[in-house]
Amino acid sequence: MKYFGEGLSEEHKALNKVIRKKQSTKDAINIFLDIHKQLHRTNIKDREENETDRLFEDLEPREYAIMPGKDDETIAWVVWHIARIEDLTMGILAARGNQLFDEDWSRKINSPIKDTGNALTDEEIISFSKQVNCEELLNYRSAVGEKTREIVSRFTYEDMIRDVNEADLMKIKTEGGVTPQKDSEWLLEFWGNKDVAGLLLMPPTRHVMLHLNDCCKWKEKIRTRTKFFLE
Repeated sequence: MKYFGEGLSEEHKALNKVIRKKQSTKDAINIFLDIHKQLHRTNIKDREENETDRLFEDLEPREYAIMPGKDDETIAWVVWHIARIEDLTMGILAARGNQLFDEDWSRKINSPIKDTGNALTDEEIISFSKQVNCEELLNYRSAVGEKTREIVSRFTYEDMIRDVNEADLMKIKTEGGVTPQKDSEWLLEFWGNKDVAGLLLMPPTRHVMLHLNDCCKWKEKIRTRTKFFLE
């Protein structure tokens, strides 16, 4: 059942059709930026409320740390997970530069980890979700989104078709973006099989669409049920 992003799948299909066509690079960038904008909270200068705003604007702190069912995660974990993956893949792999996350962000968020959270157990996800500062976590995700937009706005056709660089994958590993655990390290192989266009089609777009849809579903469960898997 779809809870979030009506029409985004169609836009994503349109992006997929043009993203590797040389004559359509500008169109691809514009489509990407339109999809991406809807997946992030709006800023103060552009206060046209979107679905992402409505998802997060009235969440209570405890609601970020509830795992509704045994096959679910928490909203706090999702925000961290999608933000970290976008930061790593866009900043390091797509831009061949640096991630935004640093000791200052780690301190403000109060995160016990710096990887994507893929290998956390259910109990670790709950502990993480209760520990982090969710407002700062949302601020970090917004900052990552702004950086992504700056990066992609400058892309050329040659950037789009460039393969992911092995040295950049190792940089992610060295900086602790993934851990040696199987459930985490597989990400390097997954990203390593893509070109930059392939990255744009997944971590900052499709991947986020799926996870925000989950969050909307969980928000409804949290507000209509009295018993949860973990909290």
